[in-house]
Amino acid sequence: MINLVELAVLACAGYRGTQLLVHDSILDPVRDRIDTWFQKRPESKVREMVLTLISCVYCTGWWVSGGVLAAYLLAAGRWHDAPLLVHGVEWLAVAGAAVAINRWDDSLKDH
Repeated sequence: MINLVELAVLACAGYRGTQLLVHDSILDPVRDRIDTWFQKRPESKVREMVLTLISCVYCTGWWVSGGVLAAYLLAAGRWHDAPLLVHGVEWLAVAGAAVAINRWDDSLKDH
């Protein structure tokens, strides 16, 4: 099971990865291509799902946090240290902390 320091670091990494995918200008060309792809068939549920995924910090953040956590556990050789259910709870914790950082960041922009 991850400790609080690991949770904080993983949450920061999840937050930053989410910001990269959803907001950072370096990926504007990719997001623009996906939007153009969606506009060609806006009635497509799959295309709508992909567009929603890349534009929603909560949706993207969930998957980024899971990827960050899995990469950390595998790289550290700790995947087998706990049952899969525990890793699921860790995923919820990392994603929740990352979105809390995002909410805090968004509140700073309002001032």
